[in-house]
Amino acid sequence: MVEPVKFLLVDDVPENLHALKAVLRQDGLELLTAASGPEALELLLVHEFALALIDVQMPGMSGFELAELMRGASRTRRVPIILLTAGTDEQRLFKGYEAGAVDYLVKPFNPHILRRKTEVFLQLDQQRRELKLQRDEIEASERRFRRSLDLAPAPMLLCDETGRVLTVNAEWLGQAALRRDEVPNLAAWARLACPDTAPAVLDRVGAVLSGEAERVQVETRMHPRGAPPRTWDLVAGAVGMGADGRRLVLCVAHDITERAEAEQTRRLLLGELNHRVKNTLATVMAIGQQTLRQSRDPERFAQSFSGRLLALSQAHSLLSEETWQGAELRDLLREQLALGAVEEARVEAEGPPVRLEPQTALHAALILHELFTNAVKYGALSVPTGRIALRWEAAEDQVVLRWTEGGGPPVHAPERRGFGSALIERTARAGGGGARVTFDPAGVRWDVSLPASAGAVPLRLMRPRAAPAERPPAGRASLQGMRFLLVEDEPLVAMEVTATLEEAGGTIAASASTHDEALRLASLPQGFDAALLDANLRGRPVGEVAAALDMRGVPFIFVSGYGPESLPPGFESVPLLAKPFTTAQLLEAAGRLALRAERVA
Repeated sequence: MVEPVKFLLVDDVPENLHALKAVLRQDGLELLTAASGPEALELLLVHEFALALIDVQMPGMSGFELAELMRGASRTRRVPIILLTAGTDEQRLFKGYEAGAVDYLVKPFNPHILRRKTEVFLQLDQQRRELKLQRDEIEASERRFRRSLDLAPAPMLLCDETGRVLTVNAEWLGQAALRRDEVPNLAAWARLACPDTAPAVLDRVGAVLSGEAERVQVETRMHPRGAPPRTWDLVAGAVGMGADGRRLVLCVAHDITERAEAEQTRRLLLGELNHRVKNTLATVMAIGQQTLRQSRDPERFAQSFSGRLLALSQAHSLLSEETWQGAELRDLLREQLALGAVEEARVEAEGPPVRLEPQTALHAALILHELFTNAVKYGALSVPTGRIALRWEAAEDQVVLRWTEGGGPPVHAPERRGFGSALIERTARAGGGGARVTFDPAGVRWDVSLPASAGAVPLRLMRPRAAPAERPPAGRASLQGMRFLLVEDEPLVAMEVTATLEEAGGTIAASASTHDEALRLASLPQGFDAALLDANLRGRPVGEVAAALDMRGVPFIFVSGYGPESLPPGFESVPLLAKPFTTAQLLEAAGRLALRAERVA
């Protein structure tokens, strides 16, 4: 039930009070009367009045005195006062206004004027009541909303258009590892929880705070105190107006860390897959080119080429079964023997369990294949009485293999080193090991060392390309007399690059297959005119090597199975020769390097 508006009528003459009530009586208005100042004060202590009509001339306490008392009390200070008087002299009027009256009515008053003047205060009080009711409803709704927000399972924060935090639930504080007093406003929270993305978050949410947008969404990296970073999908939206008339904005966060990490892993895996596929294709191309150089006869070429690819394929299959986490040396040997070219009874193998990381396992497979191929063609396994003894042992972070042939034809040192021997030596060195051959008349002996770490090459997220690569200058210079630094961790690719450049008149003045060796060579004051730089050496970016070359003013290009996005920061404009590449592409890139070297000189 709506409480009626109340007017207070004060006059010591009962007839005047009856007359006032008769004129003002209407629905929704309650008229309370008092015959004196003290009686009026008692009513003022109990009731809320929208207007007081007070007779000026009353015994004991005049209307002026009552008005002054009302203005002096906080409870009645805001009650409008209309004084009733029979006199109209200026002094009396001034005294009434000074006491706090807002208007005068002169007796005998006109009923129409009385109603019109008091109607204004009736409507004002009704509007005030409606506004208060609306404010109460908004405040109640806001309290219910805040209560629901506190109980919500998702992180939620309610703020006003200034960014002042009105409510923040336990989920938000818990996931951000903050106290309530640490987040008085959005800016403070962003600085504490999202220091690296705070400007972007505040800029996006600020559009909702200012009214430019109704809803925004932003992904942010949050750093809880004493806990690993989390990824939040933050949605901010306008939800109405508060009781104070300010715009309310609700921020709701969803923890998408697992989804973000899964997406990052997916990108990493795709990049690594692309890298491995291109490296494999480059290796196959190098095998083909090197085999062709050693086998001009098509039949011999097909046999040698197919055998090497089959050895590589078997190693890939073995690694795939192990999800590319590594492979056992004994399993690689078993796969080689399973090809059927060698009788198992003629091979004696002995050694402890040794696990090789993926790239080393591929290298070991190629080495074993070349050892068996050479033994079948020229060594112990070329005669029925020949045998092979293969023993290995683990020493610190390496595995040492000893290959000994016996019972075969007499051994003589070859006049020139063949592709198989070169492949064994280069492949072993590429992994940080080595290979040494002894041509004993009783049989060939090989001592090969390889790294035996079990860790796979780590996946790395490549930086997005900041700018398109600079197009190399047109034209191509002769490679005659050009000295190159070759940095490449794939031995077959390195061998093919070396042979191609040397046939074109160039020289490989220095080569490296590891990051540390490449950095040492790149820092030398002299020795080469240009460099071909693999962008990723066994999972390690070559930014330091590139910086050392750049500091010395040595022109270089990147050679990589990764895309342009893999280039080290600051070197995105350096030309990239993508694996696999043709001989013509290699010579074209080397020629452009020669042109740049000439300009530098």
